Amino acid sequence: MRYNVAQLLKGPTGIRRKYLFREEIGGLDPELEPVQPLSGEVTLLRTSQGILVTGRLTTTLQLTCRRCLEPCLTEVEINLEEEFFPTVRIADTVLDKAPDEDYEDALLIDEHHLLDLTEVIRQNLWLAIPMETLCRPDCAGLCPRCGGNRNLGECHCAPTDFDPRWAALLKLNLESSDSNERSD
Repeated sequence: MRYNVAQLLKGPTGIRRKYLFREEIGGLDPELEPVQPLSGEVTLLRTSQGILVTGRLTTTLQLTCRRCLEPCLTEVEINLEEEFFPTVRIADTVLDKAPDEDYEDALLIDEHHLLDLTEVIRQNLWLAIPMETLCRPDCAGLCPRCGGNRNLGECHCAPTDFDPRWAALLKLNLESSDSNERSD
């Protein structure tokens, strides 16, 4: 996920290079479990301040279903659009000064003119994960009483007449009905 961009930095503003991208990302983040390589296309474009990286990349991650807690496969797509800035100028290269607030460590091109996409891709993968990951759209989830997976069949828990959290309101309702009966 590293690209030598010395030739791009020497070139005029607007010059670009396209690369097909296919990388194994198993060790990228210990909490992410990819089951396929990250693949797609990235474009590196010389700007007046550095290199703009754009691209669309996809992979499949093994995640946990939010309802039944079983493993599920989810395809994620990331859209890259980040500008990287060189830490060292190449002789005879014209570069505008980038604003100081744009200097994040993940967005710097090192002294060997290597642009590293690793951290940007890791962050974008986390942002691409859906908020509600489900093993299937009609996942029945877990039984709130026994914790059994209702996708495997109905549990045999004894049904309760009401939720105990509503006991105080039920008591008020019963008192209200008793007072209404007395007034009739």
